[in-house]
Parts: sequence; structure tokens; C-alpha cells
Amino acid sequence: MITDVHGPLEHRQPYSTAYEQMLEKVRYEGAYPTREKADEAVRLVLAGLGRQLTGDERVDLAARLPLEAARVLTAQIPDAQPLTGWAFVKDLAARRGASMATTRWDTGSVFSAVVAHAGPDLTTRILHQLPTGYALLFGRAELNPAA
Repeated sequence: MITDVHGPLEHRQPYSTAYEQMLEKVRYEGAYPTREKADEAVRLVLAGLGRQLTGDERVDLAARLPLEAARVLTAQIPDAQPLTGWAFVKDLAARRGASMATTRWDTGSVFSAVVAHAGPDLTTRILHQLPTGYALLFGRAELNPAA
């Protein structure tokens, strides 16, 4: 269970249209049964990404995401040592108490929406900043430079 999600439903503020659209994309991509499940995935994955991204890429991504998503991303203090893609998924699975397969699915579903907001150039910059293993999570091939 995610503990940093809002309080009871009756006390929640309505989401912006942009965030609602992001949730619908994640819900569709991830085949989640409810918007609440998609929202849980978005909050988990964006919080994790917020612990990995720094600098201009973090600022630029926050500026392109809906406000609610940007707040989740920027509320996190970046880790001193960024995690590889595999360790990122493993960390999220441990935090959520979910399987690696489920967490990998959640990550891919959320990152597909992130890519839609970020665009190809910013996504490339983000991938260059992160350690190996993130390209596949973002739906791209992981290419190694020729020796």
C-alpha cells in the first residue's frame, strides 16, 4: 500500500483536466480497472523517478507534466547514487510490496505517459542522465556504443 497518496476520497480536490488525461492514458496503457489504480501507479513511479532525476532534466520534465504529477516528481529529494533501471524497479517493488513483474508493468505504463508529455528530445536527455537500464522502461531500445 502506498502511504503518500491523498487522504479519503471525500477530501480530495478535483484533478486538472491535464492530469485526468494523463491518468486515462496510464489506465489504458496499463489496463488498470480503475482510475484510482492508475493514480497509485503514477504516484509510485513518479516519486521514484523524482529520486533519480536532477538538474535541468528534472526541471524541464516538471514543467511539461500536469501540475499534480510535477508535484509528486519534485517532492522527492534525489538520491546521491542513482539506481540502474533494474534496481529502480526492484526498489519500487519493495516500497509497494508488489511483485517485480507488476512493478515493471506499472513503470512502463507510467513512463509511456511521461514520454508523451516530455517529447523525444527531453526523453533522450533524461535517458542520457540516468544509469543503464532505463531505455526499455521508457519504451526505447537500450543501445550500447560500439567499442
